[in-house]
Amino acid sequence: MDNLKTIFVVDDNNVNLLSADKALSDYYRVFTMPSASNMFELLEEITPDLILLDIMMPEMDGFEALKLLKSNNKLYSIPVIFLTSRNDTSTESLGFEKGAIDFISKPFSKPVLLNRIKTHMEIENIIRERTESLNKLKNSIVFVLANMVENRDKMTGSHIERTTTYIELLIKTMLKRRIYIDEIGQWDCDVAVASARLHDIGKISIADVILNKPEKLTPEEFEIIKTHAGEGERIIDGIIAESGDKAFLQYAKLFAGYHHEKWDGTGYPYGLKGTDIPLQGRIMALADVYDALVSERPYKKAFAHSEAVEIIKNSSGTHFDPELVNVFLECEKEFVPN
Repeated sequence: MDNLKTIFVVDDNNVNLLSADKALSDYYRVFTMPSASNMFELLEEITPDLILLDIMMPEMDGFEALKLLKSNNKLYSIPVIFLTSRNDTSTESLGFEKGAIDFISKPFSKPVLLNRIKTHMEIENIIRERTESLNKLKNSIVFVLANMVENRDKMTGSHIERTTTYIELLIKTMLKRRIYIDEIGQWDCDVAVASARLHDIGKISIADVILNKPEKLTPEEFEIIKTHAGEGERIIDGIIAESGDKAFLQYAKLFAGYHHEKWDGTGYPYGLKGTDIPLQGRIMALADVYDALVSERPYKKAFAHSEAVEIIKNSSGTHFDPELVNVFLECEKEFVPN
């Protein structure tokens, strides 16, 4: 039973639900539900391999439900087949335009239902395999670029690895506490965490003599270092343009361009304030500063973890988003510096 694919059947007619369950339950793990709202409740716990969705339903019809599915980064890739008693071309055209992969007419026969589902399951498996291969390639690009930065910056050893770990802890705690859930709930969090590795990619453009200077930087040199945020955003924009994939590295662009902005508007490069700063930048700012505090540099000693926690706590509402400081305080015991 554990190896069976999972199918949701959503229809406000109990006869149709029973018919679908009877036809499919020997071959698939089937969940039937009478409304789209019930479907979205169950989607918080289970991600199906396919959804059979009735079009004509009270409260929320199939088109509205499909629109919500496609607007959610966690759900948009679930294939949807519409169940309908309407056979007009305008309905089918609209359904395909909204993202449905097929239509099955009601009342349906068991052989037709099984064959159509089998065909689409095989197609989705091929698409999923190719998508996984592409994602591996993208992750490889991220790791290569991040390692280029790490290998050049001799002052911050393993900074990228540590901050990536901190970002993952912060995001997990945000999801648990439902902080900024309307926004972060739409993220592909695995991709976001991996993208955080590129937050300092702009340092590629900084001369070695400044990047690896063993003494404290002069004011002029610090101004040059500050350009790495905007430069990082520009570099990633260029990669996005060349790849033609607008979704690729969008998280990384925001981590890179905005992680030195401050909640009170005194940061750089844009001097943004409060929630005008992208959430990725606000999260990265906290992880980045914590790591800088607990790390030793030629010009400073490392702060103890407890000291770093107090500094971040006291910077709530000035340097950092107060909501994110509360998140940090909840999980800070897991922030174990090397």
